[in-house]
Amino acid sequence: MRALALSFIVGLFVTTAVAAQGITSNENFGRAQLSIERIFSAPNLTADAPVNLQFAPDGNRIAYLKGSVDQPQVNDLWLYDVRQQRHRLIVAASQLVADPTAMSAAERARRERLRIRASGIVDYQWSPNGSQLLIPIAGQLYLATLTTDDQQPVAVKRLLDSSTKATDARFSPQGNYVSYVADRTLYTIDLVNEQTQQVSTNGTATLGYAVAEFVAQEEMKRMTGYWWSPDEASIALTRVDTSAVEIHSRTDVYAERTELVQQRYPFTGSTNATVDLGIYHLEQRTTRWLGLPKRHQPGYLARVNWLPNSANVSYQWQTRNQQQLTLYLQPRNGNDATAVLTETSTSWLNLHNDLKFLEDSRHFIWSSERSGFKHLYLYRTDGSLIRQLTSGDWQVDGLSAVDDTTGFVYFTGRKKTPLERHLYRASMTTANPSQPTQLTERAGMHTITFAGDQRSYIDFFSSSTQPPQVSLHGPTGERIVWLQQNLIDEKHPLASYLADWSYPEFGELSAADEQTLYYKLTKPARMVDNQSYPVIVMVYGGPRAQRVTNSWGDYFSQYLAQQGYVVFQLDNRGSGQRGKAFEQVIYRNLAQAEVADQVVGAKFLQSLPYIDAERIGVFGHSYGGYMALHLILRHPEYFNAAVAGAPVTDWQLYDTHYTERYMGTPADNPEGYQAADVLSYAEQLEQPLLIYHGMADDNVLYTHTAKLSYALQQAMLPFELMAYPGKQHGLRGRETSIHRYRLIADFFARHLQ
Repeated sequence: MRALALSFIVGLFVTTAVAAQGITSNENFGRAQLSIERIFSAPNLTADAPVNLQFAPDGNRIAYLKGSVDQPQVNDLWLYDVRQQRHRLIVAASQLVADPTAMSAAERARRERLRIRASGIVDYQWSPNGSQLLIPIAGQLYLATLTTDDQQPVAVKRLLDSSTKATDARFSPQGNYVSYVADRTLYTIDLVNEQTQQVSTNGTATLGYAVAEFVAQEEMKRMTGYWWSPDEASIALTRVDTSAVEIHSRTDVYAERTELVQQRYPFTGSTNATVDLGIYHLEQRTTRWLGLPKRHQPGYLARVNWLPNSANVSYQWQTRNQQQLTLYLQPRNGNDATAVLTETSTSWLNLHNDLKFLEDSRHFIWSSERSGFKHLYLYRTDGSLIRQLTSGDWQVDGLSAVDDTTGFVYFTGRKKTPLERHLYRASMTTANPSQPTQLTERAGMHTITFAGDQRSYIDFFSSSTQPPQVSLHGPTGERIVWLQQNLIDEKHPLASYLADWSYPEFGELSAADEQTLYYKLTKPARMVDNQSYPVIVMVYGGPRAQRVTNSWGDYFSQYLAQQGYVVFQLDNRGSGQRGKAFEQVIYRNLAQAEVADQVVGAKFLQSLPYIDAERIGVFGHSYGGYMALHLILRHPEYFNAAVAGAPVTDWQLYDTHYTERYMGTPADNPEGYQAADVLSYAEQLEQPLLIYHGMADDNVLYTHTAKLSYALQQAMLPFELMAYPGKQHGLRGRETSIHRYRLIADFFARHLQ
């Protein structure tokens, strides 16, 4: 459920810092009323901020994706020339396929795991020499060759025949090949002689090669199952056997048909897929399998990374209880793997993507939460620790870049406040790690992408009063140029709505153990004295998620504020970016500390003079739907109506990696599972409840809602239910989104207004 934290977000919306533009009042703009239909209609209210920005290898060009004015959800591929400071459209999705929204079943499942809501071109890759771009779309692969003449159209070539449906395509490290997976089988295309070579044995329904199993994609953030060596002589690849995984038969209901799906779903406490790692040698066309399931106790292949010299491939093995993570170095040509370092925990270990081998292949950067907070460490490849690079009671978000030449490491973190993410620089050669240099200045959330030579970086920035802005910076933080400043003038799509725009307030409360809880409060722009207002608590509450940050929220919250609601969000214990002590309170006891903290928030709301204590609703999706159910069932004295979207109701119906990380197994923690089970409290329903769920959800199965519906019916308790035919967990689609949020708004209007 790692990405469920993203599921209920309607879509980022943007406005601007009024004072920053010299605008003294929102009254300078129009006063149109924001509607749900407008939220999901063109032109995009965000003014189509570029996404998936990638430097060319030379650092002088930046490719990015952007939707068109008429179809903001259909991405095209653009290019920005840094020297000429010019944007140009490279390839439109409509040039490649007749229907840019079409995709194969494999690609649909992959996008569901990635939580990609857009269509058209959603991914691409630069060739190592920067002369070409690889574009996967609708199961096909296209090679776009750039020209030095901007006036000449880009030459585009299709690499596959129409019968092939490819996923997970990429250039090889030196650009001589393109590799891809089709039908759970790995292939390479030699770009010189244009020959296709099958790398792995044919995949079957239960045996896949170079693929990531369900929990790897959904929970471990590992979306691939193969890795090229830097010298292109070898490919490390997975062999995934799901034959022992329990089959769940579900019926996906569509508008015009039904499909019986035999899904191998690893329910908590049951058998996982068996995953091995092999090394394929291109010259010999042979694969040597390492036999990981026999080498190690039951667990998970978490990460795979080659060392720069290609002599060794590293892999991380996590035990099934997720209390031990070991980094191994495996020689490419024989010999056994060596355990380099091992992390342990009495609760669980969070996986990360911060392993970076230095160019000498003798040192690496590693992140660890061993101190109670995630920090960076410098190691030798023999496993000896050289020094800790960062320290303190604050979190490192992630490693951004390592400059071997200057000896600096760049990372994002929360040293200033958990509500903001900044870019920092620290020395790998300095013994005092307590004072990294902060490079970003503006208060808010910075997402950083470095050029390959670390000489520049892209900053995708927003705050609670500033729209997403994209800028190019030098290595010490100085801004070189705006890629998109996104200033709001009278022509901006948001301009006509700003007169009634509401800006959030932030505050702090205390949990039962006196840890700080951060909240965000959005009020109607114009409030009347001596009048009480209804509240909608927007809840997620799940592990590692964070909702309260100095960044823009979602359009639906703004819509609700304009309808006269106060909108409230609180990050309870268990949420992310606060350190292990804040997270681990929930271990083996889901829906206890989280619920208690949300009740603290409700009590705070009831204490405010402008809040109607009898009109507090709660809405959440996925884990948020699970939380909404617990709050309405267990605390009807604080919550007067609830909407639960695609909720988990019984943790025995969820997957191994996520559920066992926090709860253990049903066999070793039956009391915890019972207390966390929504069904344990179903007969306590007293307040109005709306549940909605997609009828083709392969993540939080529709069975969750079916079981709760049956329990409520058996208890003869009324509730409202909306099922969405053919929709998966994210319930994508403009019409579905409009219908869903109209439904929610109408429900709260009937019961809170």
